[in-house]
Amino acid sequence: MKKILVTIFQLAVTIAVLYWVYHDPNRRAQMAEAIRDAQYHWVVIAILAYGVVEIAAAFRWYVLLKVQKIHLTLPRLLALFLIGMFYNQFLPGGTGGDIIKSYYLLKETPDKKAGALLAVVFDRFIGLVALVAITGTLIGLRYDFLSQTTETRNLLWVLLVVLGASILALLSTFVISGFNLFHSLPEKFPGREKLIEISAAYHLYARHWRATLVAFGASLVAHLATFATFLCAAYALGAAVPLVNFFAVMPIERTISALPISFAGIGLREKIFQIMLHGLCGVPEATAILIGSLSFLIILICCLPGAIVYFFYKPSVAVAHVKLREMEKEIAVLEHGISEAE
Repeated sequence: MKKILVTIFQLAVTIAVLYWVYHDPNRRAQMAEAIRDAQYHWVVIAILAYGVVEIAAAFRWYVLLKVQKIHLTLPRLLALFLIGMFYNQFLPGGTGGDIIKSYYLLKETPDKKAGALLAVVFDRFIGLVALVAITGTLIGLRYDFLSQTTETRNLLWVLLVVLGASILALLSTFVISGFNLFHSLPEKFPGREKLIEISAAYHLYARHWRATLVAFGASLVAHLATFATFLCAAYALGAAVPLVNFFAVMPIERTISALPISFAGIGLREKIFQIMLHGLCGVPEATAILIGSLSFLIILICCLPGAIVYFFYKPSVAVAHVKLREMEKEIAVLEHGISEAE
């Protein structure tokens, strides 16, 4: 029931914000004009840029799986990765793709359940660390630019609060895990075994620091290529925003649209670009809104191959049935464990 209520809330917010940004007929007329004048070769470049995102993210997952001694053939790994990417865009919540990816990964490696789940969770964790690093750098370079107006300053402070909480959480995680403090918890402490398991995974990835560093580098590439995808969408619609300025806006959009408020960030993404690009870069509001929608459409196009793979996918070996609901609970427990650690 809770999940249903959350989904209804997300859909309601999505519809309300979309109506808010699209209801003005004059603005819609300006959007139609921007679409007519669009330079669609930039859309092709944006699709190629997001292809780089997928390659970098798939490579990151491959590296993390290898640390857990999970070896999949390249076609199998790409198939599972594409299925996860597809479901990330179409399932409510931010972990839908992780759940499906874990579900099929366990069908391939039923004897490595813990390692498979931890690799999926740490794939997301390493991505977060890289985003925090990029965000801190860009804010340091362009703080004055981002805080020019009251509206943009408010969004910037939302980002700073989230960034500060993330940095504190990461530092706390490293300290608690580094000193093995989870072993000091009472035997009946809720989730104690899972917390110890997560701590062991931290140490495993710390011992394989070269692989972890490579995964971190792949995350940087994936995030920057995502920013480039949105920039190409802006260029396609005639918004000639300097690269550094546009990239400085992107962590705000990425962070706020990732909050579980709307369905897949739809609506929030458009509103944030309307505020930031119009207020800071002089981009017409109609064009700024379209940049958000066009970027999301490009990402959907790039994730559609996952749907094709899903319909034709079959496990490489005959294994026992894996219950999807149990898998969802396992992912939730592990992510809650990381939250407890943080």
